[in-house]
Amino acid sequence: MSRIVECVPNFSEGRHKEVIEAIANAIASTDGVSLLDVDPGPSTNRTVYTFVGSPESVVEGAMNGARAASQLIDMTRHHGEHPRMGALDVCPFIPVRGVTEEDCIQCANEFGKQLAEELGVPVYLYGKAAKEEKRVKLPSIRAGEYEGLEEKLKNPAWQPDFGPADFIPSWGATATGCRKFLIAWNVNLLATKEQAHRIALNLREQGRGPNEPGRLKCVQGIGWWLDEANMAQISMNLTDFDVTPLHTAYEEACKDAKELNLPVVGSQVVGLVPLQAIMMAAEFYMEKDNLFLVEEDQKVRLAIDRLGLNSLGPFTPKERIIEYMIRSEDEPGPLASTSVFNFIKNVGARSPAPGGGSVSACVAAMGAALGAMVAFMTYGKRQFEQLDGKMRQLIPPLYTTMNELIPFIDKDTTAFNDYMAACKLPKGTPEEQAVRDQAMQAGLQKAIQVPLAVMQTANRVWGQLQELAQSGNFTTMSDLQVGARSLETGVWGAYHNVMINLRDIKDEQYKQKITAEAEAEVQKAQEGKEAVLKIISERKE
Repeated sequence: MSRIVECVPNFSEGRHKEVIEAIANAIASTDGVSLLDVDPGPSTNRTVYTFVGSPESVVEGAMNGARAASQLIDMTRHHGEHPRMGALDVCPFIPVRGVTEEDCIQCANEFGKQLAEELGVPVYLYGKAAKEEKRVKLPSIRAGEYEGLEEKLKNPAWQPDFGPADFIPSWGATATGCRKFLIAWNVNLLATKEQAHRIALNLREQGRGPNEPGRLKCVQGIGWWLDEANMAQISMNLTDFDVTPLHTAYEEACKDAKELNLPVVGSQVVGLVPLQAIMMAAEFYMEKDNLFLVEEDQKVRLAIDRLGLNSLGPFTPKERIIEYMIRSEDEPGPLASTSVFNFIKNVGARSPAPGGGSVSACVAAMGAALGAMVAFMTYGKRQFEQLDGKMRQLIPPLYTTMNELIPFIDKDTTAFNDYMAACKLPKGTPEEQAVRDQAMQAGLQKAIQVPLAVMQTANRVWGQLQELAQSGNFTTMSDLQVGARSLETGVWGAYHNVMINLRDIKDEQYKQKITAEAEAEVQKAQEGKEAVLKIISERKE
């Protein structure tokens, strides 16, 4: 799995296109970095850059952006709506894939140390990287902003973590750290700045002070005026969207706005948003309005509509949802993406891969797909209207299982290729032989885990198939019979792939454990298939 860290530096410049582009070019030119988004705000006079890469490359990308900013931004002339204390105001590192929070804390420390040494500026650590409790929250470090920084640096309690305790007028200070994915998000109001701020005080966790906290945990917020749109905004940072999701913050903002007779006219994501946050909103509105959606893109559309994310400009999922901008390891690979004709030709070629493992995953996926089809052919039809509620329960697990099985078509071939690569390692010396043996054993275990996962994934839906056999659209029962046999065949094929690779495993305890698991899974599939076929054979139309 590739190691991916997200970096989201906020630079105090949102009005001069040439400066914004120069910083973007400096980041994008870094080897191993993918610049995903550049989001300038004229009123806030701030631009949020979002890029991803390996831990090493994102640190260098952040440094390249900082080097450009040091030549182009002068904080003595900076004014904007957003709180700030430096030219590069804040530079967080966020784990995305294959990395831990500790890895991102290390990124923050390496970046802070390098920035301070090279540019001679004060740098604070915040968030998960903070070394003091009072520095965990960014607003505490930023208190007093740029205008109060000179006096703050004289206070021994606010000495920087890196660099001199000197006021650098053209730069100010920078905060860097590790945090969870922060959603920068604005709710649009046809109101005054003061009214928007009043609602922000009601919502944000700190509220109006220690004795009057706000209603929403893990939410920072202020109200401001957006000149270019002629409206006010409740500007919020959701620092943990698992605690306070987008839809919760939106609904609460709408509730307060209604009490003040103020119209809410949508919302705006600044930068990128995780797919999970969008899906959580979709699930909320589906339940609230008793809607039934299965396709991911339809759920995304629902969330966009209900949250009004298109209100200030198009919210394009491929440009705003981070997972859609980074190729996931679970996306269909070349085998799953090819035509049926080409897949069959590849299987029939003079090559051991793709072979039985990939075919087993494909057949199992088609078995789940036929189950989903039967459920869809029952749902929404007048003669089966009384079954709509049941079909709403049966369709999602079948559809999810189908989608989860598809990537295994490629994973099985990839795992086999890894094993074959290990077999080709040199073995001329005892040391080389030891390395080769270890790589071969690791390759075999990977080749075993893939078909074992196919079995476990496919076996999740036998209960749903049995319920469909009892009550699904009778004209589709032949499809369900094919589906049940396909699912069982996929599991049977995966079982034999597990067993043939187990022969060369040297760890006897591992062999016994996997054998027991695989035998239990294949028995479960055989019993599930027989149950489905029996129900159908005994059923009368």
